Amino acid sequence: MGHVGVVSSSPSSLPCSRRFSLATPRPRRAISFSTMAAMNDDPIREWILTEGKATQITRISPIGGGCINRASRYDTDSGSFFVKTNSAIGPSMFEGEALGLSAMHATKSIRVPKPYKVGHLLTGGSYIIMEFIEFGASRADQSVLGRKLAEMHKAGKSDKGFGFDVDNTIGSTPQVNTWSKDWIEFFAEHRLGYQLKLALDQYGDSSIYEKGQRLVKNMQPLFDGVVIEPCLLHGDLWSGNISCDKNGDPVILDPACYYGHSEAEFGMSWCAGFGGSFYNSYFEVMPRQPGFERRRDLYMLYHYLNHYNLFGSGYRSSAMSIIDDYLRMLKA
Repeated sequence: MGHVGVVSSSPSSLPCSRRFSLATPRPRRAISFSTMAAMNDDPIREWILTEGKATQITRISPIGGGCINRASRYDTDSGSFFVKTNSAIGPSMFEGEALGLSAMHATKSIRVPKPYKVGHLLTGGSYIIMEFIEFGASRADQSVLGRKLAEMHKAGKSDKGFGFDVDNTIGSTPQVNTWSKDWIEFFAEHRLGYQLKLALDQYGDSSIYEKGQRLVKNMQPLFDGVVIEPCLLHGDLWSGNISCDKNGDPVILDPACYYGHSEAEFGMSWCAGFGGSFYNSYFEVMPRQPGFERRRDLYMLYHYLNHYNLFGSGYRSSAMSIIDDYLRMLKA
């Protein structure tokens, strides 16, 4: 569930790359009193004109693509920045995004926008400033995307188990990331269980809740013979959060990161367009595990439930169909 698209900038949702380039160092001009006054009222401008090493903001352009946050490109004499703001939500959502981007960036595998600053807006709400990546004209090569994503999963490990250091959001839905040593328990409680309870509370949908709970309590056989290690996941990998830079290298954006079973990364594949070359390249680095096909819809279920909770009944039948199919398969 993407938060907002990065159409030609660097970083909760649609297409190809942003670039942040520091220009050749130049003498810094004095900042006028009126500029200083504006900076005091605008923490985004203040950061760009100090820590961002710019002396002038030459243009601010809105960027479309998302329904949760407002996105803008800030052009300066020291390069461009990508900025997202939300007038209704505090910094915790963007802090989660920044930590996820930093964790993915640290794997030195697939390109992600580098986060620079998260903070409060004086008028209420919050902001995040990050690297602006210039998107290329085409989509990311599926084979390269699969290989680099697998390299991220292979490099991004955690000795704390499954979860993340902070809770974050999947779209605008809270995503609980309390650490657990057991993947099945984590996925049951903090992924499927959370979404099922939300559907019950929001819609009074006792049918999907009760059937879903039966599935949660009986899904252990789907994992028989599988060794599951915590891998760093993007967490919300659909076509709107996948792009490429001007060199054609894949870029992934707007994460909902946590450490989980690598296969959970494909939970949004119904909205990602992954083809055979993607999976072939991925499994060359991260070998396919026994029962992969049997678990695929289980991981999709989390996202179908989230879409049901976010957008309404149009997604209910898909979620219920998956639940019913598993209950028949598991004879539960």
